[in-house]
Amino acid sequence: MPDGDVPGEAPLAPAPLAGATATAATAPTWVRSSTAVPASPPAPPAATPNPPPVAPAPVAALVAADAPAGATTFFAAPPLIGAPEVAPPSLPPAPTISSPDGRLTLTATSLTVLGRTFGLREIERAEVQPVRWLLWYLLGGLGLAIVLILFLNNWLRTVPTMAGLLATALMLLYGHRGTNRLRLWLLGREAVHFALPGDTDGWRRLTGELNRRVARAHDEAAAEAAALLAALEAARNAEAAAAMQATEASLAPDPAIPDAPA
Repeated sequence: MPDGDVPGEAPLAPAPLAGATATAATAPTWVRSSTAVPASPPAPPAATPNPPPVAPAPVAALVAADAPAGATTFFAAPPLIGAPEVAPPSLPPAPTISSPDGRLTLTATSLTVLGRTFGLREIERAEVQPVRWLLWYLLGGLGLAIVLILFLNNWLRTVPTMAGLLATALMLLYGHRGTNRLRLWLLGREAVHFALPGDTDGWRRLTGELNRRVARAHDEAAAEAAALLAALEAARNAEAAAAMQATEASLAPDPAIPDAPA
């Protein structure tokens, strides 16, 4: 036993370091010192000045800029408020047209057929078509058959038979020829019909001109009604504005009256 040792006591072992374990030693780590200077943050980007507000371009200008060269745009400038409306120029009156036999006369405002007059604004449309006289057609065919039966049975002689055949053939031809039926559709009333003999093509030309003038008369009536409604609306707006001004004037406070000197 070496000198200085106390008998009966175990030799002292060195104490482990703080933070150390009995099984394994802790690896050394690098710790940032408090005196280290932190990295400076990145500088913020320089503020760019906002561009001045640009007034919105009109739609017509944008469309015209995007449209190819030579293209036509259909945008018109908006009407000025309070500007007087310019009425469309009125067309010259149409000349008077009559049929060769005088049965039909067409003027700029009326139609006369077989002595009966109609206004163009009360007519909706007209048409003409060839028709056959059914009564004369049936009478001619039936008479022709009866005459032939009587002649074959020797109940009629030759001369009466020939006269009967001629008369019934004329009735059959007249019914087959027929006539031209003019039909007029009237607004709010039943259609009327007229029989107009002659060439169908000539009556069809007159009917086409009649339909054109009827459409023109209706367009003029619609334009007059629109102008009247616009005038009534303008008068109503003027009355409303005047009433509003009068109401505001009545609700305005009276000006202060200065005190009279003593």
